[in-house]
Amino acid sequence: MAEKSVLEKAKKIFENFLSRQGSRKTPERFSVIDELYALPQDEHIDVEGLFLLMRNKGYSISRATIYNTLDLLVECGLAVKHQFKDKVALYEQALTYKHHDHHVCNQCRKIREFSDERINLIKEAMGKEFQSAISSHSLVLYGDCQIPDCENLKLG
Repeated sequence: MAEKSVLEKAKKIFENFLSRQGSRKTPERFSVIDELYALPQDEHIDVEGLFLLMRNKGYSISRATIYNTLDLLVECGLAVKHQFKDKVALYEQALTYKHHDHHVCNQCRKIREFSDERINLIKEAMGKEFQSAISSHSLVLYGDCQIPDCENLKLG
């Protein structure tokens, strides 16, 4: 869950973005940012999950509003959108985002985040080889869970 100051900063950035775009600043749009930033920082959520979460909390909001708001949040840098294998798009908060890569279990679909400096070394080496200033990368490792009595397999 984001700190209150982070949430307030995100809301200000979003408000300024909407003003520049000439878009409406609706309470529903700001409720999406509230709920996205209330999630644990490493949590990824899809539109349906966010819709159900918000409905269960008493919000009156449509899926279309959530889709459109998440697209706006991605556009202004407040959310990151991921597409893992055959899954629907998943989103995570981005204001305090530190680049990381992902491991996705093929069986239980658990997503784990990781960072490893060796990947940056490979990125630099490939940049030299391709004579390219590599500015970003995306790495997703897929594997089968081999943890005995994996909780996620029971839930998945």
